[in-house]
Amino acid sequence: MEGAGRLTTGEGQGRSLTSVLERLAELEKEHEDVVRQLSDPAVLSDQRRLRDVSRRHKELEPIVVAYRSYRRALEDLPAARELYSESSGDDREMLRGEIDEIEARIADLEDQIKVLLLPRDPNDAKDVIVEIRGAEGGEEANLFAKDLFDMYSRYADRMGWKLEVLGSDPSDMGGFNEVTFSLRGDGVWTRMKHEGGPHRVQRVPVTESQGRIHTSSATVTVLPEAEEVEVDIDPNDLKIDVYRSTGPGGQSVNTTDSAVRITHLPTGIVVAMQDEKSQIQNRAKAMQVLRARLLKAEQDRQAAELSQQRRSQVGGGGRSEKIRTYNFKENRITDHRIGLTLYKLDRVLMGDLDELVDGLVADERSRQLRGEDAL
Repeated sequence: MEGAGRLTTGEGQGRSLTSVLERLAELEKEHEDVVRQLSDPAVLSDQRRLRDVSRRHKELEPIVVAYRSYRRALEDLPAARELYSESSGDDREMLRGEIDEIEARIADLEDQIKVLLLPRDPNDAKDVIVEIRGAEGGEEANLFAKDLFDMYSRYADRMGWKLEVLGSDPSDMGGFNEVTFSLRGDGVWTRMKHEGGPHRVQRVPVTESQGRIHTSSATVTVLPEAEEVEVDIDPNDLKIDVYRSTGPGGQSVNTTDSAVRITHLPTGIVVAMQDEKSQIQNRAKAMQVLRARLLKAEQDRQAAELSQQRRSQVGGGGRSEKIRTYNFKENRITDHRIGLTLYKLDRVLMGDLDELVDGLVADERSRQLRGEDAL
């Protein structure tokens, strides 16, 4: 097929054109089967199965639409070339323009298909749990953690996501020692996964009387939310403590033992929740976070076996380790992983994160197309 020789995928040397077209044809057949299942009463009556089938339909639809357009363009090109060879005068010029347009459309569709065929992140369909902690910088780090939480809350509003605070530990001056929340909605993992890591802030703290700029940091961890069936937790591996919840400065805010601390003995992972007045609710939220941490730990272990170069999201949380710098004096934000600097920090803090997120997503796809590890 002429005009289709560029269609390969980012897997080292790339697939041959024939194998890619065969793969596309297989996906088209699967798409047709999925469409049939969506009208099957047995599927419609099973909420979990319907969710899985609907999710697969959403994944396949853009691939099949692009493939069918690509196939039509490939069929149109030889006919246009034949007419061109038999034409003369104004007709020949018009047909030359039509051929150029078809070839450009084929090239554009090839690029689209290459991206659509990239290996999918297994967490793409998952919601996320985000943990933000003040790191280096004392109370200023905790205030920055609150700024980050507010930024993501506004971004969630812009994206139409649902945010639920699972647990928080407020600091004395209104910041957060730690805050944990879930985000639910379309594209949550794809848009949020690159936010994990140390975030550095440069500004004059409210506690600074001399007007000097300080550098502080907060860490963000982004976890794919795990369903119960994905993580098998043996109740015998859990140590569960209950205690009285406290507020900032250690003040008691509850007269009953409603706070819950769960320790997963095999890994040493500890999750504590105290925001709810009910011990049962705090325990449920703690288990939700524990499942997410265990799933992420297992995924990290598997990834580490494939690549010893894989970076940890949080690192040490130090000021010198950073994925992003927020400079208030210059209204500047810099993402160090992709070398992107924007002079609109005020807008980013109001939830306008799209330019940063789009750059990170595009960089990940570019690395995949080149056969490199993503960030």
